[in-house]
Amino acid sequence: MMNSLRNFVEKAGWPRVIIGLFLIGLFVMAPFVRVRVDTSISDTLVRFGMNGVMVLAMVPMIQAGCGLNFGLPLGIIAGLLGAVTSIEIGITGLMGVLTAMAIAAPIAVVLGWLYGQLLNRVKGGEMMIATYVGFSSVAFMCIMWLVLPYKSPNMVWGYAGTGLRTTISVDGYWNRAISDILSFKLGNFFYCPTGMILFFALLCFVMWLFMKTRVGTAMTTVGSNPEYAKAAGVDVNKMRTLSVILSTVLGAIGIIIYEQSFGFIQLYMGPFYMAFPAVAAILIGGASVNKASIFNVVVGTILFQGILTMTPSVINSLIETDMSEVIRIIVSNGMILYALTRAVKVKS
Repeated sequence: MMNSLRNFVEKAGWPRVIIGLFLIGLFVMAPFVRVRVDTSISDTLVRFGMNGVMVLAMVPMIQAGCGLNFGLPLGIIAGLLGAVTSIEIGITGLMGVLTAMAIAAPIAVVLGWLYGQLLNRVKGGEMMIATYVGFSSVAFMCIMWLVLPYKSPNMVWGYAGTGLRTTISVDGYWNRAISDILSFKLGNFFYCPTGMILFFALLCFVMWLFMKTRVGTAMTTVGSNPEYAKAAGVDVNKMRTLSVILSTVLGAIGIIIYEQSFGFIQLYMGPFYMAFPAVAAILIGGASVNKASIFNVVVGTILFQGILTMTPSVINSLIETDMSEVIRIIVSNGMILYALTRAVKVKS
């Protein structure tokens, strides 16, 4: 028994065991501080489905040796362009979400290709360059959201008739269009976004299959041993660029999934820090800067979003005051700091 437990801890790693036990402890403590467990589980499932695809977007670049994708805002921008264009056209329901993805995907391919060309010229410093690519692209789009020729009265500023608003509601278009597929409720407090979770599971399965193909194996070889890959006839730069394109496309799809569940499209500085929670989640799940798996994505997203959901609720009830936003900032940034410190340690 002790050997089995020791083997489990060694395989999972002490950080994940401690975070997992802390999360379980929060769920156990919840009823004693008047926090509904069913509501908490429901909120965790929703946040898991909302953020899972953006965490999955980290896998291709990590496997190809491009490091953690701090340039995820590029993919998010492509997704935002697809989303606002879908609303401009006026397509509603499931077709509205699919249209947004169909518009976002080719934009993400172009941006991903350009991003990949840049990273191929800065090998060894990808993560630093990627961070500033993400920041600068978000700043540039702050100008573009004001000048792009969108005319829908549901999106533009009312007093000027031009320029997109900071926050745009998707209600009446494709709010929860994917989440509500096969969804169900138990009582008045538990809601399971079955469609969103199934969609995330489908993308995970497709990514797992892709990594088993010849191209996926070549991509992994480039990440683990680029010299061997080059000697074996693999075009290293091509595989790296392909991984960046895949990551950017997944980021575009991920933000659309996020928006249809959240109910709003957040423009301007909205995407600025969105790469950091995704990076932290996959590192907490057990990934390193050069190796990641679907298992790391699922475990990391559950742990990160579970802690982020439960900690403010339980602590608020304990101290009987509303400090949820402060606590959420402390917890989320604390976990991001831990994850990034771990990434630097693994790399060194």
